[in-house]
Amino acid sequence: MSNVETKKESLPEQREELLRALKARFEKNMNRHKGLEWAKVQAKLEANIEKLWSLNEMERTGGAPDVVGHDKKTGEYIFYDCSAESPKGRRSVCYDGEALESRKEHKPKNNAIDMAAAMGIELLTEEQYWELQELGDFDTKTSSWVKTPSDIRKLGGALFCDRRYGNVFVYHNGAESYYAARAFRGSLRV
Repeated sequence: MSNVETKKESLPEQREELLRALKARFEKNMNRHKGLEWAKVQAKLEANIEKLWSLNEMERTGGAPDVVGHDKKTGEYIFYDCSAESPKGRRSVCYDGEALESRKEHKPKNNAIDMAAAMGIELLTEEQYWELQELGDFDTKTSSWVKTPSDIRKLGGALFCDRRYGNVFVYHNGAESYYAARAFRGSLRV
């Protein structure tokens, strides 16, 4: 067994604690997943220890992951970070590794794309971010990087979103920029 495989397996106590937290959030926010049953979600999670590890990383960094959908074709449940504000444990990061390398000084500690990959999750796309905002008011004081189309990224930019004045906004910044109130939200299919 490689170190990567070992790293992505949480201890049974951690798994139980995470499942309890996920179940409580699921039951408290039924509007996010109408018609879905926790028992089926839990069975899927227990059969996918590596995905459970990724959900634990989402939880550990403040993402408050919750089920937001079910893909009937693949049978997968879709989780998004549903924390009210952009996850605290992922803030002050630039967009990607290229942006991080381009900074000559005052480099952030990490970048959104590499952090998401290490966690085994994907950044929300702009479309997914809009879907999330249909479920509640998120990022009213913070903002979140979203997956940026390659044509924008090639020109040095990256996209982020937030909610202000009762509306959702999509903005752009240099990909190398980072702010104390900006992180990223992720998605995971289980």
